[in-house]
Amino acid sequence: MNDKAKILVGVAVFLVVAAFPVWRTFGVSADASRPKVELPKDSSRCVEDKNFMAAYHMDLLNQWRDAVVRQDQKQYTASNGEKYDMSLTRTCMSVKCHSNNDKFCNRCHSYANVAPTCWNCHVAPEGS
Repeated sequence: MNDKAKILVGVAVFLVVAAFPVWRTFGVSADASRPKVELPKDSSRCVEDKNFMAAYHMDLLNQWRDAVVRQDQKQYTASNGEKYDMSLTRTCMSVKCHSNNDKFCNRCHSYANVAPTCWNCHVAPEGS
């Protein structure tokens, strides 16, 4: 039992290191509010409602990609019955909608700390 002091020191060091992320954030306030994005001025609505698009736009774009590339489908029928071209650049990023990447896409993607792979294939719009 001569190692009792060494064990207690080891346990104490472990607890300090394990608790470091918790006690480091005490007293630090971070602005967790959503970023303000520039919405289109001329367009009345997106292909789906705002809440759906905020939560699921990446799923919708992946479905569009698969439908266009694998099933040769070119039209999307929205929940309200309107038809849209399944195209990131011709529908979503068009002049009348989200044409400025910095003022729309990048603000949310930076906030959410995600790196979309859209621009691996598509030409990046203005403000990229």
